[in-house]
Amino acid sequence: MSQSSDHFEFVPRMSEIAREAGALLMEYFRRRVKIEYKGDADLVTEADRASEKRILERIRAHWPSHEVIGEEGARVETGGDYRWYVDPLDGTTNFAHGYPVFCVSLGLAFQGKRKAAELFAAECGKGARLNGQPIAVSKTSQLAQSLVATGFPSHKRHKNPNIYFYHQLTLRTHGVRRAGSAALDLASVACGRFDGFWEFNLNAWDTAAGILIVEEAGGKVSGFRGEDLAITDRDVLASNGLIHGDMLREFGEIFAGRGLDPLPDPRECKK
Repeated sequence: MSQSSDHFEFVPRMSEIAREAGALLMEYFRRRVKIEYKGDADLVTEADRASEKRILERIRAHWPSHEVIGEEGARVETGGDYRWYVDPLDGTTNFAHGYPVFCVSLGLAFQGKRKAAELFAAECGKGARLNGQPIAVSKTSQLAQSLVATGFPSHKRHKNPNIYFYHQLTLRTHGVRRAGSAALDLASVACGRFDGFWEFNLNAWDTAAGILIVEEAGGKVSGFRGEDLAITDRDVLASNGLIHGDMLREFGEIFAGRGLDPLPDPRECKK
């Protein structure tokens, strides 16, 4: 990257775009918009589409040479070094049901590396912020004292192994939360609300912003076996760094089928 590019401030303009898209979403949220389906279970609303359209317009106006990949179909390929990953409404199911846990997620990559993010806010090498104030991951060092989070897919849940991870981590932590927005879960790790988060089969628009925010807040992000993540990798483990090794060890045991506590039999509970 050239010196002039190093000094270019993306985050302030990204913040303006995200806030504008967020205000648009809130107009739809108050009206309880009609739900549509992408396939058997994935929801989409007119709010998703309107938000992505507005974001795309703003990006194209300010940075016409940048590429854009959006969840709702936006594709701009220019051959440039910068690429945006846009989730115009992360947490659509929550949004559609009137549950106020959702966000706009914007991540910007330079030559495949995360450069800047607005969700909370972060820029590579410059730390992470929430409402303009610096944030940091938690200092919890024991897995047993940790609050962690995860997510489940909206379709083919029966083919997803996460119920075993959920069960095992529930037994070994203070608890596991499932809020329905991977982008917000990552941000919650960054500001210390959660000590860790994991999820299978995410997309770059879910994670491009959140991963950078966690890393800039002092946390650690990897794959489930500790490997570094490319921006397009889909299985994500994020933590405050202090419990990362413990979570990886638990994951290793689960993948190997060792030490699994049996899932409770509901017939026994009924008795």
